Amino acid sequence: MDFNGTWEVYADENQQQFLKAVGVPEMVAKMAEGMKSLVEIRQKGADFTIQVKTVRTLVNSFSLGKEAEVTGLDGRNAKCVVREENGKLIAQSDKFTSVREIQGDDMVETVTAGSVSWVRRARRV
Repeated sequence: MDFNGTWEVYADENQQQFLKAVGVPEMVAKMAEGMKSLVEIRQKGADFTIQVKTVRTLVNSFSLGKEAEVTGLDGRNAKCVVREENGKLIAQSDKFTSVREIQGDDMVETVTAGSVSWVRRARRV
């Protein structure tokens, strides 16, 4: 799996429904609508750093198989464990599941909470 590099998000599917479902304040959700972001991923062995640049910059670091605390776009923290499975990065917490994978030239992240999913598509820049 080669997630290393900088990715520009070009499509968000079901973002507003997802943010509402997870309790993001309406004002924060509205600010996020239509906002494109850059995602920079650095991997060294089992250690990852993911930096998301929007209006502000979020940096999350984790090691595969170990519990980590990550910060969401709304500023809330969650503990999760990230594992690699069939070339996908899967982050699992008690509130969400995130699956990040390479599909052709795109990186696709599907974040699911309950029955609602948010799909983000990005291209390497």
